[in-house]
Amino acid sequence: MRADRAGGDGTSGRRRWIDYPRRGRRGVRRWLPSWRLLLLVSGAAAAAPVGLVAWFFVRTAVPEDLNSFATQQNNVYYWADGTEMARVGQINRQEVPLDRVPEPVQWAVLAAENETFYEDPGISLTGIGRAVVQMVSGGDTQGGSTITQQYVKNIYLNQRQDVSRKAREMVIAIKLDHRMSKQDILAGYLNTSWFGRGSYGIERAAAAYYGKDVSELDPSEGAFLAAVLNGAGQFDPAIGADNRRRAEDRWSWILDRMVEVGRLSAAERARYTVFPEPRPQPRAAGLSGQIGYLVDMARSYAESHADITAAQFDLGGHQVFTTFEKPRVDALAAAVQDATSGVDPGRREADRLLRVGAASVALDGRMVALYGGPDYLKQGFDNANATTVPVGSAFTPLVYAAGLSQGVQRRRGGARTPVLPTTTYDGDNGVKVMTPEGPYWGSDGKIVRTVNEGGRDWGTVTLRNAVEQSVDGPLVQLGMDVGLEQVQRTAVDLGLLPGSMGDLVPAFAAGNSTPSAIRTAGAYTAFAGGGSRTDPYSVLRITRNGEPLALRLPAPVRALPAAAAGEVDAALKGAVRTGSARPAAEAGPDLAGKPGTTPDRTAGWWVGYDGRTSTAVTVFRADLKDMKLLSLEGVGGAAPDTPDSVLPGRIWTSYTRATGGR
Repeated sequence: MRADRAGGDGTSGRRRWIDYPRRGRRGVRRWLPSWRLLLLVSGAAAAAPVGLVAWFFVRTAVPEDLNSFATQQNNVYYWADGTEMARVGQINRQEVPLDRVPEPVQWAVLAAENETFYEDPGISLTGIGRAVVQMVSGGDTQGGSTITQQYVKNIYLNQRQDVSRKAREMVIAIKLDHRMSKQDILAGYLNTSWFGRGSYGIERAAAAYYGKDVSELDPSEGAFLAAVLNGAGQFDPAIGADNRRRAEDRWSWILDRMVEVGRLSAAERARYTVFPEPRPQPRAAGLSGQIGYLVDMARSYAESHADITAAQFDLGGHQVFTTFEKPRVDALAAAVQDATSGVDPGRREADRLLRVGAASVALDGRMVALYGGPDYLKQGFDNANATTVPVGSAFTPLVYAAGLSQGVQRRRGGARTPVLPTTTYDGDNGVKVMTPEGPYWGSDGKIVRTVNEGGRDWGTVTLRNAVEQSVDGPLVQLGMDVGLEQVQRTAVDLGLLPGSMGDLVPAFAAGNSTPSAIRTAGAYTAFAGGGSRTDPYSVLRITRNGEPLALRLPAPVRALPAAAAGEVDAALKGAVRTGSARPAAEAGPDLAGKPGTTPDRTAGWWVGYDGRTSTAVTVFRADLKDMKLLSLEGVGGAAPDTPDSVLPGRIWTSYTRATGGR
């Protein structure tokens, strides 16, 4: 090694970046840093925070998952005429596209909150400066936020105010500004912000404060909504006089700011001198009365026919347009209330645990009215959809339809012979029920005999007369002659659900099945519709945030030959004119119907139609804990021999009379 290339301290002769202590210096100067060292140290000190910021920027990602609270909306249900029925969900929110928000309303918000929104990179440098000062001084870290930052806070972060959350907010805002268009960010902000009165998003705010769609707001109203964005607790005039004073001042200031930023002319500003008074805080539409039953029915239908899961429904944003007609729902509830006005469970044992269920189904399958119980909030169980109550003799028109369409087979293996309305049967009470082999023996070891209401003997009757007069015995024997399996098949064709079918014993023809009032009303539509029917449905269409969702609606089906349906229709109309349903004739012309009772007096029915809709009404007594049915004898103080079909008949008649013109 050459001596002139090595230092005396054993280090290389090459220049060192850090020469400290300094070579070739003596005394104090040896320990004084050179300008090169000072530059290196100061550069490193300056680079460290920059590197830290760069590291934080790279490490902070835009979250994949939105706050469920920020994106959750409520589901809105509408009556058949398009008016709002109810809102269901924890959050009163409904998204709207930005083009539905008038431009002056958009600029009212921008002028008040972030006038440089369309130019800034997602953050405001001057705003950051103010925020830093506030952080250092221990003030509110929220100051200086742009709309992009506020949107980030709404949908990704929490509302906690600290340095780390503020830093994340700024970084995500910058990244989001590169990822999304300004229009999408503004739309997201307007749809997720809290406006007070339980409203998230400007669409629901417009409804809450002005009863309008957001597209109908004028600049003055938009300026007020921009004011409550700054804190509804401070600016909603409904809260108090101080709020009103603050609201008017900020409203006026926002309009002036719109002029300053060139988004409102001075002439137009001069038009808005009167504070746009919000309407009183409206009461939210709830689920009380019949509404809850209707909403449950519609939601259940939507989940099974639009492939919407319960979890998806809970996220909200759906608009469900139902088939229910408010005037009919109100009329049905009024008819029940009027007919049961004499029921007094506090004074009369027979009146306790009385339940009423009713459904009205249009001939095309639309459910236009339901009565599920006295109040959904007090009784969630829907009596109209109950499948535990025997339909009784209201089932016999279905037996008649089976006989007319399929004929009878009185000899095992023999040919079927036609049945006509004029075919006669023994109408006396207590007649032996026959099979092709002889009398039918019950499980108790006794021959089963027919039972007519009131034990009355009718002698020889035609089948049409048996239906008109509610003579049950001949129709029970007709069921045996047709074959109970064939009767069951006809009932299912008419829309009764297989799971509601009773045991195939003679009582099957007398109505031991337990179809709901909805399905029973639906089955009778085939008699009015020439043998064609459509499964009952409760939803017309569904959208989510205005976009249509696929919905499978039922198609009409042929349930009976037209001739058989016409004969049943004639018999049911005869029942109203001259038969067992005569009291219903006062409700209007050309009505058809059938009362229904059970031998053990546990259910009363009335089912009929007026040419447009079929309505079934059922009454029963049961503790909803175990659904054990109790006797209806003496309900409402009625005489012991009063048929159990009288009360549902009064309800049906009152409802049909009230809706006869609709």
